[in-house]
Amino acid sequence: MLNALVLSSLFLGSLAIFDVEVLEERDVYTLTPPNNGSGPMWSGGCTSIAAIGEDVYVSEMQTGEGVPLLSNTRWRLLERTPDGFKCVAEPEGYRQREPCSLAVADGKLFMYVNDSIMPPGTMYGACEPHLLKFKLDEPVTYETLMPKWAGAHTFTDHSYRGYAADAAAGRLLMLNIDAKTSVENACMLDTAGNTLATGSITFPIRGCYPQVALIGDAVHAVAVGDIVEPVEEWRKFKFEKTQREWDYVFRILYYARTPNLREQNFGAPLEIANVDKTAGYIGHRDLWIAPNGDAWIIYSEQEVQSALLRDKFFPGKSLIPSLYAAVVRGNEIVERRTIVAGTDGRACSEAKIHVLPDGTPVLLVNLTGKEPGMYLRPLMDEKAGWTKVALTKPFGAFSLASWRAGNSPSDTVDIFGPTNGNVYSYAQVRVKTGE
Repeated sequence: MLNALVLSSLFLGSLAIFDVEVLEERDVYTLTPPNNGSGPMWSGGCTSIAAIGEDVYVSEMQTGEGVPLLSNTRWRLLERTPDGFKCVAEPEGYRQREPCSLAVADGKLFMYVNDSIMPPGTMYGACEPHLLKFKLDEPVTYETLMPKWAGAHTFTDHSYRGYAADAAAGRLLMLNIDAKTSVENACMLDTAGNTLATGSITFPIRGCYPQVALIGDAVHAVAVGDIVEPVEEWRKFKFEKTQREWDYVFRILYYARTPNLREQNFGAPLEIANVDKTAGYIGHRDLWIAPNGDAWIIYSEQEVQSALLRDKFFPGKSLIPSLYAAVVRGNEIVERRTIVAGTDGRACSEAKIHVLPDGTPVLLVNLTGKEPGMYLRPLMDEKAGWTKVALTKPFGAFSLASWRAGNSPSDTVDIFGPTNGNVYSYAQVRVKTGE
C-alpha cells in the first residue's frame, strides 16, 4: 500500500528537527511457524533486508511442509517490485534452522547461510556456514564462498551468528559460535571469497546474538549472556510455578574489539551492563562506531525479568525497560546516557540506528504506552525532540537495511519486521531535515 503521509510531531515537549515521509508500506510474506526455536528475527544483531541503490531485497524464512525439525526452513531471496516482493532465487532443499542474513559490499549482495549437512530430522547436527554471492541479473544466480575458519570447531544449527560488512573496503565479517566451547569464531573475507583474517572471542559466559561492526580491519562486537538460570533457588521456584524446562536468562552485556583482525585477536571482553543481582533482563539493540572510533552501544535494561520473580524475591523493583547508550573508547566506558526512561506511561520495545547521507546517526525506536508508535531522533543529540513515523501498520520488532551490513547512508530508511502475528512487512521512510 503506497501513501505519502508526512508528519512532523512533538514528543516529550521538545521540538522535532526532522520531517518524516512514509513512502511505502507493504506486506512481504506470511510465515508458517517453524516451531524449531527460531524465527525471522532470531538473528537480531543481523538483518534480513538490504538496499542497493533503489533496489530492495528481503531474505524470507520459509518453512517446509512436513520437513522434520530442526533444520526445516529454507531461504528465499525476494526483490521489491511495483507489484510487491517477488521471489528471484531459492534453493531446492530445506537446510536452515535460522534466518539467513544479508549484507552489501562492492555493490553486491551477500547472504550468510548455515546449511545443515546432516540427514533431515537431525537435531543439533553439524552445519556448514558460508556465504552466497548473488549476481542480480535476470535470472538471478549465485555462487558459494567458503570461509577458512581457524582451528577445530563445532558448528551446529544453533549458530548465534554475527554478520557485518565494510562496503567501501569490500570486506565481510562472519561470526559463528562453537557449540562445545561457546567461543565465537570470526572470519573476514573479501568479496571474492578469499579469507583475509580469522580470530575468536571468548566471553566470560556464553555470549549470543552478536551485533558486529566492521571498519576496515577493525571489528567491534556486542553480545548478551545467554545461559540457563544460574541461581538454583530462582530456577527451582520458576519451575515449580511454570513446569517449564526452558529457562535461559539474559542479564549481562559484553563488548569486544580488535583494532586490526589481521594483526591481533580480540581483546578481553568488557562488561557493559549487569542485572544479575535482581534477576533482570538486558536486550542489546544496536551498535554504531563514531568517526573517532568510539563505540555507541544501545541496549534496554529492566530490573527484574518477570512478575513471578519480582513478587517473590524483589518487591518494589521495576519490570519496565529503559533504553540506554554506553559509549566505549578503547576498552573503557566513557559515558552513559538514558535515552528513554521507562515509566508506567512509556517504554521502549525496540531501537535501531540508521545513518543519513551526511553521516548523522539516527535512532529509531518503538515506544509503548500513552503515545505508542515508532519515533526517531539524532542519536547523539540529547536535546533533540522525537519525530513520530506515521506508519499505518506498526511494527513489533524490526530491522533495517543497516549500515553495519554495508548498506549505504541514505535519507530513506528501509524497515522490515512483523506487523500482525506471522505477517512480515516492509516500510520505506524518507527523513528530511526540518528548517
